[in-house]
Amino acid sequence: MGMNKNTVLAWATFIMILVGLILIALGAFRYDDVAGWGFASVGIGFFAIAWVFNALKGRV
Repeated sequence: MGMNKNTVLAWATFIMILVGLILIALGAFRYDDVAGWGFASVGIGFFAIAWVFNALKGRV
């Protein structure tokens, strides 16, 4: 069972969503100062990149 390009993009999307959730959780629950806003915004950026990876499945 080999990994083709769609499987790689699916795994990358899953990992990006997982890391995005972890970063948002860090920003919400761990850091109460300005750093929390930074972690949350980077987490939202990870969601945006994961959305692009998901849109590329089947087209690359």
